Amino acid sequence: MAKAKLQTVDVTLQDAASAAFRRQIRFWIVTAVILAIFVYLFSDILLPFVAGMVLAYFLDPVADRLQRLGLSRVMATIIILIAFLIVLVLALVILIPVLASQLSDFIVKLPEYLSRFQALITSYDPNWLEQRFGLDAGSLQEGLNSLLTSGMGLVTTVFQSIWNSGVAIFSIAGLFIVTPVVAFYMLLDWDRMVATVDSWVPRDHVETVRQIATDINTATAGFVRGQGTLCLILGAMYAFGLTLTGLSFGILIGLFAGLISFIPYVGSLVGLVLSVGLAFVQFWPDWTMVLAVAGVFFAGQFIEGNILQPRLVGKSVGLHPVWLMFALFAFGALFGFVGLLIAVPAAAAVAVLVRFAISRYLESPLYKGHAEQPVKAKAVRLTKPASSEGET
Repeated sequence: MAKAKLQTVDVTLQDAASAAFRRQIRFWIVTAVILAIFVYLFSDILLPFVAGMVLAYFLDPVADRLQRLGLSRVMATIIILIAFLIVLVLALVILIPVLASQLSDFIVKLPEYLSRFQALITSYDPNWLEQRFGLDAGSLQEGLNSLLTSGMGLVTTVFQSIWNSGVAIFSIAGLFIVTPVVAFYMLLDWDRMVATVDSWVPRDHVETVRQIATDINTATAGFVRGQGTLCLILGAMYAFGLTLTGLSFGILIGLFAGLISFIPYVGSLVGLVLSVGLAFVQFWPDWTMVLAVAGVFFAGQFIEGNILQPRLVGKSVGLHPVWLMFALFAFGALFGFVGLLIAVPAAAAVAVLVRFAISRYLESPLYKGHAEQPVKAKAVRLTKPASSEGET
């Protein structure tokens, strides 16, 4: 009788815990929906503020290190932002004229390059193409025309979408004016804000929430700080290598390929296709220069995979490339350029929460049931029984 009562009390406590867990899930789902609606409604003006938060998060470890050296938080914040602004201004003064000049020349010469590339393919050996692949030179030329037209339309649509999603003249001006101010105050009060949010967490769940926040921070920091630094290094490497080969617009293509390397495999692939296609048009029939241009990206991938990635990012990110690409495309489509900035921490948070929910499910009565003893599965013989005498 007493044993039955204890079992009843245990089941009641488990049901109460399950009900409390369901209430927490409902609360956080409602909170996430409200946050998504807020970001969607104000995505056109959030870019400077989100960029300032990302910058403060990126530089917070530097401020903590300066504090450990004896500086106050205010002085550390001022020194960091002044140094960052100096580097940014110098980079803009040096790179912007070069990039603007190369971009304008690239846009002007792009139709000529496309027609020359098309002529190289269709005029290679029409008879060989027809004998081996059954392709008519005229049909191939029409197909390439359609493909190139579709590709240019897609590129134009993408850039137009990015421009319309918030990267307009007003947003760019606000980005350079508001972002440093937001970053200054966020970096100054970062530790205080974290402590304040921690004080709001229910004391019964504070350790669990802290562990979840630590996991999210580990995944986000590994990508934002590690992968961000990696993208900058790759962009400089690609730009320097392509410039050494003598490729036109090498700085533009190299920096572009490096900066979009935060999307797994996309940056190097796009840069390789653009640079090799341009190398065919510029250097043909010199195969050595085309191979040298391709070698820049193969060398960059080797250095990234064997040296930079383990040191800067390591294995702490915990974000599957497919899930990361889906998050980038989904948040970019929903919230524009702001969505790209919040996609990584959101993807990290969702991944950590899903793993936490699965671990709780595996420990819950929904998975284990209420039986005192687990049901033993009947053993199944997987080997053929020995043949009796007389069997063949």
